[in-house]
Amino acid sequence: MKLGLQLGYWGASPPDNHAELASAAEANGFDSMFTAEAWGSDAYTPLAWWGSRTQRMRLGTSVLQLSARTPTACAMAALTLDHLSGGRHIVGLGVSGPQVVEGWYGQRFAKPLARTREYVDIMRQVWARSAPVTSAGPHYPLPLVGDGTTGLGKPLKPIVHPLSSSIPVFLGAEGPRNVALTAEIADGWLPLFFTPRMGDTYQNWLADGFRVRNAPTDQESFEICATANIVITDDRRAALDAMKPFIALYMGGMGSEDTNFHAEVYRRMGYAEVVDEVTALYRSNQKGKAAEVIPDEVVDDSAIIGSVDHVRVQVEAWEKAGVTTMLVSPTSVAEIEQLATTVLADPVRQDIS
Repeated sequence: MKLGLQLGYWGASPPDNHAELASAAEANGFDSMFTAEAWGSDAYTPLAWWGSRTQRMRLGTSVLQLSARTPTACAMAALTLDHLSGGRHIVGLGVSGPQVVEGWYGQRFAKPLARTREYVDIMRQVWARSAPVTSAGPHYPLPLVGDGTTGLGKPLKPIVHPLSSSIPVFLGAEGPRNVALTAEIADGWLPLFFTPRMGDTYQNWLADGFRVRNAPTDQESFEICATANIVITDDRRAALDAMKPFIALYMGGMGSEDTNFHAEVYRRMGYAEVVDEVTALYRSNQKGKAAEVIPDEVVDDSAIIGSVDHVRVQVEAWEKAGVTTMLVSPTSVAEIEQLATTVLADPVRQDIS
């Protein structure tokens, strides 16, 4: 099992210790560091800024929103960071949801799977640099022609020769069809609310994509980097209660009342009645009550809370379910050191003084 540092996206103001966390994670044997974006801080700027303090860890996005950048713009940013980091970049992508895509980016939320396939194909063309980049569309036609255009657009190749023609692409996917697409076209999966209880189900979804891909070698190297809330504590009650507001937000407050992809994840996990109750409370501005009604087992299903021995047993269960990296969000150097000692078989220690 590997560990990744998930720095996420910013709240109301920039965090004051992420540089320290990045250095400590590398010093304690973490394999990777990831940043995210919603509708505030972007993912690439912090990744480059804090990633410049590292020398070994892979630098990933979990996740970039497709609608924030055209596929060629994303490919440019990726090849740039891949050069600057010496080939350590992972491009993590996700479609987000209609509330953000239409409300924040002012774009249509249509055919997310088809858009993802086209987006990734264009990026891989850029990095291959074997021919000028073209796309028949319909979502990202290159070059753009027709009414309202000058007719002067021409296919181009990147000026910069990419360091690698195969920068890894991971997809943040939640539904069965999207997970299958991930196995078909990507190098890794970034699940948000992973539960080892559904490990066989996930493997069946992935198998559907691998059959289309027909590339067993790729399947063997395919990564599952799962967001994992790991809390080593003797006070389970406090840890469980602290996580419930976050779950209530994603279960009841993300997206619209009838289009919330995160809520659908919990429905597939068997918590449809909980989702309905949390959503009703959250949408009626009873956020505290929405968190209170979430049963402990809902938290335990996709988090690991307890003693060192309990955490080690649960990490083994996640590994058996196919997870290759656990993306954790420690808030201090001490937590990073504790996680490394608990989870990693042979953590690499470096002096960061």
